Amino acid sequence: MCRAAKTTIAEVEEILDIGEIDPESVHVPSIYVHRVIKGEKFEKRIEKLTLLREEGTVHSNSPAEKLRERIIRRAACEFRNEMYANLGIGIPMLASNFVPKDMILHLQSENGVLGLGPFPMEGQQDPDLINAGKETVTIVPGAAFFSSDDSFAMIRGGHIDLTILGAMQVSQYGDLANYMIPGKMVKGMGGAMDLVASHSAGTKVVVTMEHTAKGGTHKILPSCTLPLTGKNCVDMIITDMCVFDVSAEEGLCMVEIAEGVTVEDVVNSTACSFKVSPELKPMQQSQV
Repeated sequence: MCRAAKTTIAEVEEILDIGEIDPESVHVPSIYVHRVIKGEKFEKRIEKLTLLREEGTVHSNSPAEKLRERIIRRAACEFRNEMYANLGIGIPMLASNFVPKDMILHLQSENGVLGLGPFPMEGQQDPDLINAGKETVTIVPGAAFFSSDDSFAMIRGGHIDLTILGAMQVSQYGDLANYMIPGKMVKGMGGAMDLVASHSAGTKVVVTMEHTAKGGTHKILPSCTLPLTGKNCVDMIITDMCVFDVSAEEGLCMVEIAEGVTVEDVVNSTACSFKVSPELKPMQQSQV
């Protein structure tokens, strides 16, 4: 951020004499720094302590949790060996818990991490090691840290094979709205716009979400009513009811359906028209 700022104020723990920092250890050259403040007390706080459940813990108890796990396990079926993937906050990130042990998956985070591991066990969390959603994480052997501009160069350049995001609304032609509701305060769209824009560079964009909102309000629509994150950018929608393949020209085609759900159920829960594949299959589930 300092590269684009007119004035950068650096708050530091220690001020050294000129030359004491090895040139190879300089992360931000002096040309970008205009003022320096030495802090008196630094306390590293964890905003979102996220821990790995102990092995053997039941993943889902309530009906709502079971529906979410259905989505998560289906999303995990999109992973391929040696794939580079970016997972959004919430349901998408939880899909990483269902990666087969013999599969190598390179997880990237917009805040500058390649090689994300599972959430830490209790007592192993590090305040300096978080993902883009500020959740505590771990890293795997071979991981790398880098600047935000390098991170988005990976994304915009199409080097990420797969991105999985949540959504508030998706249109029948793959428009996505997932970052704000007018009148409500939001922190911003984060990296979502860049991630879905990389669709044109070859990144597969998958949306995971509950099929309807509270009260049965439709989320899959003829056109989005909320501000768009991206247009004609979604390749697949995975919900608790079914899986849609998305075409920017032809619209939605239901290719998988969840156990206990009928085509009529999906029609009643979807505000737009869609095709049903002649090879409609039961919804896949990762067995990890």
